[in-house]
Amino acid sequence: MDKIFHRTALAQQMAQQLLRPGVLDEGLRSGLFISGVRRTGKTTFLQADLVPALQAAGALVIYVDLWSNTQANPAALVHSAIRRALQELQTPAGAVAERLKKLRNAEIAVAGFKFGFKVESVGTEGGVTLAEAFTQMVDQAHSDIVLIIDEVQHAITSEEGNQMLLALKAARDAINPRPGTPGHFIFVGTGSHRALVSELTARRNQAFAGATSIAYPVLDADYVAHLLERLRVEGLTMQLSLEVATQAFRTLGARPEEMLRALRELNSLLPPGSDPNAFLPVIAGTLRSTAADVEIMKVEQLGALATAVFERVAGVDGDVKGLFSTESLAGYAQVLGRDVRADEVQAVLNELMVANVVMRRGHGLYGLTDPFVQEIWRERHTLMRPPGDRG
Repeated sequence: MDKIFHRTALAQQMAQQLLRPGVLDEGLRSGLFISGVRRTGKTTFLQADLVPALQAAGALVIYVDLWSNTQANPAALVHSAIRRALQELQTPAGAVAERLKKLRNAEIAVAGFKFGFKVESVGTEGGVTLAEAFTQMVDQAHSDIVLIIDEVQHAITSEEGNQMLLALKAARDAINPRPGTPGHFIFVGTGSHRALVSELTARRNQAFAGATSIAYPVLDADYVAHLLERLRVEGLTMQLSLEVATQAFRTLGARPEEMLRALRELNSLLPPGSDPNAFLPVIAGTLRSTAADVEIMKVEQLGALATAVFERVAGVDGDVKGLFSTESLAGYAQVLGRDVRADEVQAVLNELMVANVVMRRGHGLYGLTDPFVQEIWRERHTLMRPPGDRG
């Protein structure tokens, strides 16, 4: 049985929206950014499902994971991946050529691509621009080129990364608006730092401002059923209810690694003859609380003002505005026992966003990055209130 839970239908839907968009999906040509909290299966989905679906639909895909080498400059990783793709296109016997042979441009695949520039010059000072490189790729392949950058938020940690994103935007603008273009340049960025990924499309000074930003569609009952079937095939018959297991998975923030950890603990701690459906929710709740503690500790380490701002955001349903208002500043001052300036609040908000605890949803709008951290904070806050104030 395949260890990977494939999300074929979702991948095919996304490929269709990116490559053959309807009227409501045409905005994806400006760029698609997918954000989600850590360890929810984004990278597995990209590599095992979305890339194959895009390739099956005729696109040439370049995939780069900026976490593959955290010591390297993000721009260098992207440029290196683009150069490798260009070199493969020049090689008639390469894997890319084999895929192209199945498409309408078999003659090009047999001969290999002929570029009017040196591939080694991509990403170098004075070398060919990314706009020119991708334009020649599209024109010779007669296909869409999809560049996927995983953990894209790392690109804005350096000036070279910011310049690289601007160069990719220039490539998009050079190729996509052309009348009768034989293909398009499509950019997909994903990341686990939801605050920074959101910034990439929300702030006007970013290269892809105005592009589409969506939340990663997390795994649910289908994945849990797959997991329980794997347990059955391996002989671990714990007689778990799908409904109970699915709720435990949701309790754990839809994180496969945490779910596997909960199942391991259940398998090792369950007393003989006991009902696993009674024990799994307790284990999941304990692990969930532990995971949230890590995030809440980040806030506490940033100081009392950061904690006060965090609590103001966590205590409101939906997005929060007015964090710099006179009323808010007075509230912070009451907690800290001193006056608080708006620039101090902005500074701690920036720190909370860098820590991936708070994210900007729009101009002056903020929310917590991870919904289940907010849920746990509220649960604890309710328990600490006098019984008469709960409700």
